[in-house]
Amino acid sequence: MNVLLGLSASNGIGIGKAFVVPESEKRVISSKKIKAEDKPKQLERFERSLAKVTGQIASQLDAVKGDKVQSEIFETYFLMLNDPEFLGDVRKSFEASNHSIEYILNQKTEDYADRLRSSGNAYLSERAEDICDIFGRVLNDLLDFHPFDIEQVPDDAVIIAKSMAPSDTVILSKRRIAGIALTDGGVSSHVGILARNYGIPAVFDIENILDEIKTDALVIVDGTSGEVIESPDGVALSYYQNKITKAKEHADKLKVFRDKPAKSADGESFQLMANIGTVDEARVAMEEGADGIGLFRTEFLFMSEANHAMGAVHSKVAAFSEENQFNAYKRVLETMRGKPVTIRTLDAGGDKIISSLDVQHSSSEEKNPLMGLRAIRLTLANPSLLRTQLRALYRASVFGNLKIMIPLVTSVEQVEEVLAFAEKVRDELKSENIPFDENVPIGVMIETAAAAMISDCLAKVSDFFSIGTNDLTQYTIGVDRENALVAPLYDEFHLAVLRLLHKTIKAAEAEGIPVSVCGEMASRPESVMVLAGMGVRTLSMSPKLITSVKELLSKMSIDELKAISSKRLNSL
Repeated sequence: MNVLLGLSASNGIGIGKAFVVPESEKRVISSKKIKAEDKPKQLERFERSLAKVTGQIASQLDAVKGDKVQSEIFETYFLMLNDPEFLGDVRKSFEASNHSIEYILNQKTEDYADRLRSSGNAYLSERAEDICDIFGRVLNDLLDFHPFDIEQVPDDAVIIAKSMAPSDTVILSKRRIAGIALTDGGVSSHVGILARNYGIPAVFDIENILDEIKTDALVIVDGTSGEVIESPDGVALSYYQNKITKAKEHADKLKVFRDKPAKSADGESFQLMANIGTVDEARVAMEEGADGIGLFRTEFLFMSEANHAMGAVHSKVAAFSEENQFNAYKRVLETMRGKPVTIRTLDAGGDKIISSLDVQHSSSEEKNPLMGLRAIRLTLANPSLLRTQLRALYRASVFGNLKIMIPLVTSVEQVEEVLAFAEKVRDELKSENIPFDENVPIGVMIETAAAAMISDCLAKVSDFFSIGTNDLTQYTIGVDRENALVAPLYDEFHLAVLRLLHKTIKAAEAEGIPVSVCGEMASRPESVMVLAGMGVRTLSMSPKLITSVKELLSKMSIDELKAISSKRLNSL
């Protein structure tokens, strides 16, 4: 029995026979010079290969219709293959050079990918792999190079590989895959996102996995602990089979909580809301019994729109239009059927880069973008962005129960500036005879120590608070949880964090405004108990976690929750 350790990418346990994807052979691209008279034929070959791969992507896009995540991958690839700026750059460089079209295409692809990898941004680094993947297909056709065909993976297999190209992930929707174990791969990669989407256990960052596991070996993938067990003995196999059975039984039991209100054992009511990043996730929130949307992260709408409009990564586009935003917000509000929907204004900048003609700033120019011009600072510095978003939000407000939330607030003046902006937008809409709800609550996110320390002042100018515990924690204790060197120091139960939470909750109570928590603490059992004991009655989380939090609260009385919280706050 061989136990390999890696990084958890998708929770759950999978058992199956290993299918080892062989490491790709490297393409050989000659730097040999070509004659000027050969250039027309070289360009013809390039156009044929480009058309052939475009046709293949169109066919794959048609095959995955109805699968939103897969469709987005192939739509992006289709746009990349038809991006006039990138292709124009390739053709121009080829004409000015005496190298083959393969050599130039490979060079340009790597140039663009390197720019993204050096951005310091995980999302853009993953997009570098998209570029290499799709134009790698064009290179393969030009060179008559035939790599391994992922279609060979059988049902019920555990995929073992160094990495998986984004276009190879189509196999995850076509086969019953028991698990995935890779040497490379990020949590935000396409394969990581899809594994979680399809409920496939996955572990990444396993060194030399191709040397450790052979095809047909029995493998257990524990996506929760980050372990991969090759050739388990009878005891281990029985243990994990039993865990799978219990997990299925527990999942079935949780279904009864979907239509039940969230209550403590002694009858205290809670509101369990959903965090979403796309319009379609609102439907999932309803299916999971959410009491509303506690956080709609609108930046993902903008990022998706920019990706689709760009086709490749280097162009700039106009921001997500008012009409498109209005339709997106309207759909979410209608889907939630009168339940409250809290929509956060654009939280871009920092690690969420949006390339737009309306944003006269690039976070790549900043030494520390996470503490730079981002979130409400960015939109106040780019008023057209804020005006457009507020117009779309107010127009959509008549279709449901809308609340507007301001991110990364650090001063009362910022809130007052937004409120004045909102008043101007309301006056505009009145003059245009456009219907809207004049009483949409406007609240703030408490996600910095500054905001928590002045929460008594902020409560006087805000309609509600929502505490973002992820940023509040890392900003308060100065620890980047994405940095492996210091990640063990990231502690949501640090007394400084708990004291700031307690102060914020009391400030909201004193002013009579609602307070909720929408960070990771809102869904983890131990932290849910502490927050509930502090007096928080509204928690917002991933839709899939709502039933498990309902179950947890149903087993605890308010006195028990207060005792747990008091123990953590023993210095107060």
